[in-house]
Amino acid sequence: MNVTAGQDLNGSATLAANGILPERIIKAMFAAGEISATTPPVSGQIQPASLDLRLGAVAYRVRASFLPGPEIRVADRLKELKLHTVDLEDGAVLETGCVYIVPLQEALALAADISATANPKSSTGRLDVFTRVITDNGLAFDTVPAGYAGPLYAEISPLTFPILLRSGSRLSQIRFRRGQSLIPDATLEEIHKSETLMSGGNERIGGGVQLSIDLEGGGPGSLIGYRAKHHSGLIDVDAIGAQDPLDFWEPIYRRNRGELILDPNAFYILVSQEAVHVPPDYAAEMVPFDPLVGEFRVHYAGFFDPGFGHAGAGGVGSRAVLEVRSHDVPFIVEHGQTIGRLVYEHMAERPASLYGEGIGSNYQGQALKLSKHFRMPT
Repeated sequence: MNVTAGQDLNGSATLAANGILPERIIKAMFAAGEISATTPPVSGQIQPASLDLRLGAVAYRVRASFLPGPEIRVADRLKELKLHTVDLEDGAVLETGCVYIVPLQEALALAADISATANPKSSTGRLDVFTRVITDNGLAFDTVPAGYAGPLYAEISPLTFPILLRSGSRLSQIRFRRGQSLIPDATLEEIHKSETLMSGGNERIGGGVQLSIDLEGGGPGSLIGYRAKHHSGLIDVDAIGAQDPLDFWEPIYRRNRGELILDPNAFYILVSQEAVHVPPDYAAEMVPFDPLVGEFRVHYAGFFDPGFGHAGAGGVGSRAVLEVRSHDVPFIVEHGQTIGRLVYEHMAERPASLYGEGIGSNYQGQALKLSKHFRMPT
């Protein structure tokens, strides 16, 4: 039975249109065996438009990142590249500058018309943990072709902070889609007129909703961002509010002019000028702006679920947090400079619950905000 093509858990006909699949259909995919796992799903794992992926029991330290390529399994490449095995059952530390491959608890047997993409969870990106999902025969990271049947693996490389994690930790998330769901700019313009997809800042649409950087804050002397400290302590990825932010971050305050010099290979947490809105019938994803405009990038893409910034889910004024890294040379970014964009997709159907609507969402209504692992200033 292909649940995603038109059956719910009770077998009633509920044909889903093209678009991003909501939590109802993700649950049905589990029931039909299109998604399987070594242990049952846990509370909060299925989000309005995505599924959190859980780490398995071991991590393999490898010599280098890789893609398996056609007709090659990840397990076979691991035999060639593995340096040693790390047991995650009772927790283990992954060191900065190293590359690890972790088999995930979830595996897929997708229908021929269902594909998927993966991304780091918001909290993962804000820790500067480089995380990508790999499939057997994979030609691209974070991409699952339609009809894929097989295991999933996470590539993990902490870049700034060493991290403590364990079997069951959730660093990545995956979205499933049927058919073509990307919304073109002309349609986005019409949706913006009726739904207000962004407010404040520059309010531009081009290749999606363009986002610009806020380097003025509340005026001279106000907090505008954070720069990560090197040689810091350990972060437990499953411990919420456990760390003092000043042990890991250097606050950045606005000076007379709204500009910031990005140090080469330093990691920054900044924020968009624009407040962002993802209406209930849509999902969004942050993608880097054209790298030709400067020697920096928004370091991680990220999913924005239906209801982010939505008034009905308590999200008025929610802004996009930007994880920024300069490349090989110092680079000046200025207030209002375009630094990223949000592309929007149709939902196959409106999800039953929205982001921030009583489901433990950590970043609804956010302005400049570090990951959930750090205590809020008092």
